[in-house]
Formats: sequence, C-alpha cells, structure tokens
Amino acid sequence: MTDTPVPSRAGATRWTCPFCLLLCDTSAVQVDASGALTLSGPGCACARRALTRFTARPSTASPRVDGQDCSLDQAVAVAARVLAASRQPLFGGLGTDVSGARALYRLACRTGAISDAAEGAALMTTLRATQDRGSFFTTLGEVRTRADLLLCVGGTPVDQAPEFFERCGVGEALVPQRQVVVLGGSTADDAVLAGLRTRPGVTVASVPLHGDLFATVALLSALVAGRAVRDAPAALQSLATQLQQARYAVIVGEARRLPPQGALIVEGLHRVVNTLNQRTRAAALWLGGGNGAGTVNQVFTWLSGLPLRSRAGPLGLEHEPLCFDAQRLLDERAVDSLLWVSSFDPEVTPPSTTLPTVVLGHPDLATSTASVFIPVSTPGIGSPGHLFRADGSVMLPLFAVHDDGLPTLASVVDRIAGALA
Repeated sequence: MTDTPVPSRAGATRWTCPFCLLLCDTSAVQVDASGALTLSGPGCACARRALTRFTARPSTASPRVDGQDCSLDQAVAVAARVLAASRQPLFGGLGTDVSGARALYRLACRTGAISDAAEGAALMTTLRATQDRGSFFTTLGEVRTRADLLLCVGGTPVDQAPEFFERCGVGEALVPQRQVVVLGGSTADDAVLAGLRTRPGVTVASVPLHGDLFATVALLSALVAGRAVRDAPAALQSLATQLQQARYAVIVGEARRLPPQGALIVEGLHRVVNTLNQRTRAAALWLGGGNGAGTVNQVFTWLSGLPLRSRAGPLGLEHEPLCFDAQRLLDERAVDSLLWVSSFDPEVTPPSTTLPTVVLGHPDLATSTASVFIPVSTPGIGSPGHLFRADGSVMLPLFAVHDDGLPTLASVVDRIAGALA
C-alpha cells in the first residue's frame, strides 16, 4: 500500500479529528483572532480538550540536545550516533500516522530495534487472542446499519470514544429497535444508559458481574451454548437469551479495561460470538490502538507480515508478544537505548529511564529529560497524513489546519536513517 498525498487546508474547514479512535469528520476547526483553535459542529469533549494544546501560530519549539537548544542537523546527528552505538534499541510510544510508521519500520529494520506502542499490553491482549483462536470482527458501518444488540463488556467506551453510540447509529431509524446492554458497568455507565434510553427505539439494561469478569464470561459462554448451568443468575440467563434471539449481536470491549491475562476473557467472548454465528449473526468490536498505535501496528503488519513487538534481528524477523513488552525490556535492562515517538498527545511521555533517549514528538515534550528532543508536526493539525480507524477497515486522510513550521516525523526519521550511513 502506498500513501496518497493529502493537501493542506487553511481556515475553517471540515476536519478529521485524529485524537480518538473513531476519526470523526463531522466538525470544522476555526482559528480565532488570538490564534486559538476552536471546534464548530457536533464535536466531542476529547477533540475540544486536545485542541487546547495547539495554536495556529508557527511553532517556536527548537530541537534540543542534553537540554540545550540546537539546530535540527545537530539533533539528527546526535540521534543517529545514539542509535549507531546501541546494540539493542527500543522504539516506543509510536504515536504517529501512516507515513511516520513506514519511516519507523525502515529505521527499525536498519537498527534491529524492537518496537512496542505506549499501550502495547492492551493492543497485544486482543491480538494474541486472535492469533490463537481467530475471531469475527465487524465495522462501524456494519454496526450502524445492522446490529440490533450491542453488549458493552466492562462498561461503555465513551471515555476514549465519546461519540461511539452516535457513530453506531443508536437511536437512528436504520435499525428501528436496538438494545444496548452493559455487562459489569459502573455508576457512570448507568448515566450513559439513561441518556440512550431517551432515544427512539432504544432499550437499555445493565447486568452485574457474577464473581469477576473471567467467571462471568465463562458462565455467559456456557449459557449461550445451551449447557446446563447450576444457579445461574436470572439477569445473565436473560442476557444469553437476548444474544440468541438477536439478528445481529455485537460485543464491544476496550482492551485497556481488561485485567491481567485479559486475553482469556477475549477468547471467552469470541467463543460466545462463534456459538451465536452457528444460528444467527454476531461479531466482536475491540476498541484500542489510540494515538496512532493501531495505525503503526497495521503498517508494520503489512510491511513485514508481523505485528508490533517484533524486530528484524540476527535470526531474521522475530515476534515475541510477551518478551518484547517495552516496560519489561526496560526493567530488565534488555535494551540499551530508547527512541520515543508521541506526535499527538504530549501526556504520552517516555518512561523514566537512565538509558540514552531520543524523543520525537509534540513540542510540549521538550520538558522531558531526553538526550535528544526533536519537535515534530502533529498530523491533522500542522501537517496532513493518514490514520486507520478503530475498526481497522478504513484509512482516513487527515488535513492540516495550518502550517506549524515543524518537520514531519517521517522526514526526521528518514534524516536519522540517512545519518547512519
């Protein structure tokens, strides 16, 4: 797959928001007299909060080496020396778009780096379950037009995807009668359900856990399969019946909510989906991979055949979903340098380490104690780009709101690779 150039846009314009999993494109960004970026149209709290970190004025951020301002050429040269001297680099964070991911993959192959995203553990939870057992996935468009039952496991996903139910068409006439059920939700989820209940054709329910999530999913799987279960709670029995009677049930989950060994929960829910598909239609929709991590995983997979937590090492391509956990590698001193990438969110900071560290990211990350810091443009704000949506089926273009004067991550990474020669 090749990148399609995306032109910049100036002024108030329709905008694809890069700051959550859904990549909503129903709002516009305007620049006021002070240079602040404001959202018009429906929008969401996530987008409005993210826009406060940017202005329409050209960035004054400067590259830094050991805390001192320097030229871009000097910073690139020092970053290249750090990687050249490293026997086992680690690329972490990975908050970037398609072009940035392609450049990072080339550099990772060149240096033998291990690559893991900032929320790599959550990303691997669903990936490992799919590797082991397979799965039935769906898309937001399919959910919107067909799903008559949404089962949200562990709570509603509105924290990291505020417009999720709107994007799924809950309350629209495409599916006249739709049920939304939360399994193991909180008081905050009850408030979300109360709002959904007022929409046309929508019924809601909240089902408590029976024990922990592991036990509850195992019990639900048995009930859906029609096996005899002693003393099963009435609410869980009713949920199993609803799933069996639904024309198209979709199980929605957030991997980051799952406890350790959460892949077992994912496998249990996939087993429910598999059972339902013998008589009706069902699918799973796992939400994760925000801040570009899902996009980088897609790019690495299509370029190498392997997802993140892989490297091009002495034995060729290696994939170790457990051993190549970034935090584990840092704790065990199994790596000797860190390249951290965070183009979207300055709160995604590099972990505390004494290793030589190169940070490429949002200008606000200049406060990090990195050996080298190079500010880069944020795709969808200061430069164009592309990201994959949460369902992994659609790659959307990002349009620049203004020219921030910063280099793109891809251009910086390519310069570092060139300096290694």
